[in-house]
Amino acid sequence: MHLFYFKKQESILILILLLWTLNVFSQPDAFLQANSAKEWQLVFKDKCTTDWTKHWTLDGLIASVENTKKGMHFKAGPEAKNDAHHAVIWTKASFNGDIKIKYDYTRTDHAIRWVNILYIQATGNSEKGFAPDISTWEKSRKIPTMKTYFENMNLLHISYAAFNNIGDSTYYVRARRYPKPSNNNFNATRITPSYDELGYFKTGQKYHITVIKTKRHLFFKMKSKDQEELFSWDISKIDSITTGRIGLRHMYTRSALYKNFKIYSK
Repeated sequence: MHLFYFKKQESILILILLLWTLNVFSQPDAFLQANSAKEWQLVFKDKCTTDWTKHWTLDGLIASVENTKKGMHFKAGPEAKNDAHHAVIWTKASFNGDIKIKYDYTRTDHAIRWVNILYIQATGNSEKGFAPDISTWEKSRKIPTMKTYFENMNLLHISYAAFNNIGDSTYYVRARRYPKPSNNNFNATRITPSYDELGYFKTGQKYHITVIKTKRHLFFKMKSKDQEELFSWDISKIDSITTGRIGLRHMYTRSALYKNFKIYSK
């Protein structure tokens, strides 16, 4: 009787440890702990309703940014598969250490392909003239070709509000680490897991986004009036990202409103 009891308890303990390892229990708890840390200090704040050029710079000749009462309306160009119609907007400031990013996001396009991307702590990789301070080679990004970023920058990437093929409703949330390893394709940048068919963003609906990057974890939380989802990645075993600018990429045809953009560091 006692032997059976202890074996049963041991099995339960092993199961709990296994589930913890698989991130079933630890994900929400780790996020709550990271989000509520007392050490966070507000280091960037933009309501996004007045003069965007005070805090941001723009990559892309065709892109447009307009401040409105509803927020900063950021639009990529309308022509798909034309690299000149990509767009990236960067903070002028750089941020160090662990960071937390919060903003309101409202999708304004009806695209059935391409993605929005959040770039986290971007610097140049110091090769071939791509200096750590990315403002020194912004002329190289007047046409914001994707490979210019994933081949020449150190950063973390989160893609969302994403669609795959025309006519396909597939969507996902994914994380990546730049730069792309030499002699590998773009998929080599991906950090597991990929959250496929999770994280759907409706056009015209406001979502509150919270992103947290620590030495061990990367979190992306989306919350709206009828939806709340949390995504996480273990980044403890990848090369760390410790400083850099925050960027928002819209691939061609994509547009969105941003409001109440805040960045915290510790």
